[in-house]
Amino acid sequence: MGQTNATSWRGFIFLGFSSFGELQLLLFVLFLCLYLVTLTSNVFIIIVIRLDSHLHTPMYLFLSFLSFSETCYTLGIIPRMLSGLIMGDQSISYVGCAAQMFFSASWACTNCFLLAVMGFDRYVAICAPLHYDSRINPTLCAQLVGISFLNGYLFGLGMTLVIFHLPFCSSHEIQHFFCDTPPVLSLACGDTGLSELGIFILSLLVLLVSLFFITISYVYILLAILRIPSIKGRKKAFSTCASHLTVVIVHYGCASFMYLRPKANYSLERDQLISVTYTVVTPLLNPIVYSLRNRAVKTALINVFQGRLLGKG
Repeated sequence: MGQTNATSWRGFIFLGFSSFGELQLLLFVLFLCLYLVTLTSNVFIIIVIRLDSHLHTPMYLFLSFLSFSETCYTLGIIPRMLSGLIMGDQSISYVGCAAQMFFSASWACTNCFLLAVMGFDRYVAICAPLHYDSRINPTLCAQLVGISFLNGYLFGLGMTLVIFHLPFCSSHEIQHFFCDTPPVLSLACGDTGLSELGIFILSLLVLLVSLFFITISYVYILLAILRIPSIKGRKKAFSTCASHLTVVIVHYGCASFMYLRPKANYSLERDQLISVTYTVVTPLLNPIVYSLRNRAVKTALINVFQGRLLGKG
């Protein structure tokens, strides 16, 4: 029976918000508002960096690509989630689920690599400021961004293939609100131990390798900051890293909790809460943190607004 269903059924049903009943409309309004703010703020960051010549530096170039990556990540998940909440149709095709997993995993991995690249950029800026322009040149920037995107897609493809080469059993109900790797893998037939190991290794490579480079960068940054004689100089140096470090802590904290745990430790309610944070709140954190803590971005935002207002006047 399981094998018959595995070959005849070609779709899945999300049960992530099925227990909320009438609250689904409230959730739709809440998530829609958050998504619109996230989408608008990330796009606006990209536009501001593009328009303001003072922000045409490697640091802000990487920030604009991070905002682009975060925007693409949310586009693959949140619109489908909102559609299910308001329309009531929580079904998704087999191919649609595979596509959603591929794109969400690819962009999530790309975010990790871009954060590692931004950590390297901060390391050079603080530890070798006199050589910054020669080392972080446009060619290297393009190469680092290209490698981040390429690696993200390769790891996303690997994770998707590891899961979707398996047959799926009679149960096609995903205890989640999108096609994430752990809940979809739990529906596979037979022994999934090898696939679970494969997903764990891929997640470990993405998270720990990128986090390793970030950690090494910040060890050298901390040592360099401690050698600065004045307290004012230390605060100024640390402030250039505070925004990036805040985003790193939240991003890697949620991602590690989701993908680096044994299968026995999964909890539906807890995982949904972390997933909502990771897919809805974290992409919003990036533009907020960089806008509020970065004087150059705040100045550019003011200049763009004043320019538009003066232009209209």
